[in-house]
Amino acid sequence: MMLTAALLLLGALTAVVAPRLLARADWPDREPVVALWVWQCVVAAVLVCCALSMTLSAAAAWHAVGGQLFASAPRAVVEAYALGTAGPWAATTALTLAGGGLWSAAMLLREIGRARARRRRRRADLLVRAPLLPGEVAVRGRLVVLESEQPDAWWQPGTPPQLVVTTAALHRLKGRQLDAVLAHEQGHARARHDWLLNCSSALAGGFPQVPVFAAFRDEMHRLVELAADDTASRRFGRLTTALALVELNEHRGVFGPCPTPQAHVPARVNRLLTPPDRLTAARRLRLTAAAALVPVVPVLLAFVPGLRALG
Repeated sequence: MMLTAALLLLGALTAVVAPRLLARADWPDREPVVALWVWQCVVAAVLVCCALSMTLSAAAAWHAVGGQLFASAPRAVVEAYALGTAGPWAATTALTLAGGGLWSAAMLLREIGRARARRRRRRADLLVRAPLLPGEVAVRGRLVVLESEQPDAWWQPGTPPQLVVTTAALHRLKGRQLDAVLAHEQGHARARHDWLLNCSSALAGGFPQVPVFAAFRDEMHRLVELAADDTASRRFGRLTTALALVELNEHRGVFGPCPTPQAHVPARVNRLLTPPDRLTAARRLRLTAAAALVPVVPVLLAFVPGLRALG
């Protein structure tokens, strides 16, 4: 079926062209929330292309699948898809894409399992180092102060979720800087950024040879931090948030000449110290709407033969 090949070609084209266009654009750093949405739509479009191609290939390869898929369709629509003309490659394509789907699901489950194991270990360590006092009840958003010489703060998911800050961070952060750090972590929690990171890591880990998934993972890790920075800066100011980032990360050597795992922190600080240059509301709306249409294109393409037959 030419339609199956067209869907695969569309998915490959989207996977190649869209990341390059986003890399050349100057607005993702200015509008990280919009960029997060666009990236999700691009990856969703690639996955939709694969899913539709798998479904149509399976319908062409096995009459039982085709009968279920087109059970209520008029005869003219079934003939328009030319299921009977598919060669032996239809079954191979369907099985290959189905295997890819199962592998993606397995990688996602593995990533979620690893994330939960990490959270359990951190929560157990937290209970040992900062146990509840007699009569104290854990509540949502409880602030836990942890004795440590390393300045740090993080959001601890779980039941209930907690905000953790070390004593060193309390000593280094001045004025509203602590409030900015807590707002940053709460921004991650409210937007459920952990799910985005899990999904992107699962795709990149399951298909390391697919560049679009690796770029998706890297951009998710970068953009969620920018989005959380904006959440904090809107409440407590860009300078306060930038100074809080410096205080929490200066001891890690991120501002030195040698690269570190937190090498993105200086760029985040410079961004906060630069006057905001946001897109207009109209342009943000246009970008959001255009991105939402990207996954719709393969669906419309899959319906073209049927719509022509009905027309």
